[in-house]
Amino acid sequence: RCFPQGAVKRQALYACSTCTPPGAEPAGICLACSYECHGTHRLFELYTKRNFRCDCGNSKFKNLQCKLLPEKGRVNSGNKYNDNFYGLYCTCKRPYPDPEDEIPDEMIQCIVCEDWFHGRHLGAVPPESGDFHEMVCQACMNHCPFLWAYASQLAGKEIPPLTKANSLEDEGIVLKVEESEEQKKEIKKETGVEHHDTKEEKQPEQFNEPSTSSGPACYCSKFLQKFCVEIAETTSEFSFCKLKELQSKPFVKKDTATFWPSNWRSKLCTCEDCLKMYSELEVQFLTDECDTVLAYENKGTSDQETERRDPLMDTLNSMNRVQQVELICEYNDLKTELTDYLRRFADEGTVVKREDIQHFFEEFQSRKRRRTNRMQYYCS
Repeated sequence: RCFPQGAVKRQALYACSTCTPPGAEPAGICLACSYECHGTHRLFELYTKRNFRCDCGNSKFKNLQCKLLPEKGRVNSGNKYNDNFYGLYCTCKRPYPDPEDEIPDEMIQCIVCEDWFHGRHLGAVPPESGDFHEMVCQACMNHCPFLWAYASQLAGKEIPPLTKANSLEDEGIVLKVEESEEQKKEIKKETGVEHHDTKEEKQPEQFNEPSTSSGPACYCSKFLQKFCVEIAETTSEFSFCKLKELQSKPFVKKDTATFWPSNWRSKLCTCEDCLKMYSELEVQFLTDECDTVLAYENKGTSDQETERRDPLMDTLNSMNRVQQVELICEYNDLKTELTDYLRRFADEGTVVKREDIQHFFEEFQSRKRRRTNRMQYYCS
């Protein structure tokens, strides 16, 4: 029962068109209520939604009371709804599956608005290999324009890294910030055209500074430089904004959806300004890698494996060999005696009562104690 938990971080949801037909207020129900309260109704599967609380039996349902938890609030103000709750998806607002659509096409969910879209209605062709983890639709990219700065570095092949601003005129909008002095110096070093000041080149001879890279002074200098770089990289996330750094480089802003690899959320900046921006845009979940559908599915798989475990086997694995043999013998004795005991009731056609089972275990424990008392232990 998920309702007492409040808004669940992510859960499977359904919409009941029998109870909330088109024209009525949209409502979502949890998996348990879909079985217990709406078993014979017409349901739309919504897959998963984040931060949602089950509506079953609240004021949106005129003639239905929730069988699992009758006492519920009138509405869940934190829930968000869209056309999915009426069985309509994508920008084309069509059902899925669509009996009138003869074009084979897969549906892809946007991880921001959580609507589902036809691949052909995204404004960009999904990678042929299918090698992407999440998708952000066109509307959500417009709602979160900061993602375009990350897209040039992290998103799929439809947005390649760009180096020349003049090659972007036909591609979209180019955003470019003047390079800093440090960036210019770095470029000069890489191209080998850096020129030192003449005063710095002519060093007084009395200092006798080593001119080869193998000298101890040069080695210490490089070590200190490397040490400082490592410290700077370690503290950069607290001192600098990754987003501003990316925005200082040229990137393309298109009117398309984007496709992202599995680790892209960990690359988003978490400085104070960016966290504030995420909050204002109501996309704080983007920095939470446990918010992904894959994380939800993995958790479900792990929970199922735990439920499928045999308690007896778990107990055996925690014992040494002597204890394992003793437990197996006790188990076999119990199974044999209980089977023989219940067979008498089956042969006589009588009902097994609670006191009968209680009497059996009392007798079984008594016989076990008598066997234990007769055992003798020897030491060699």
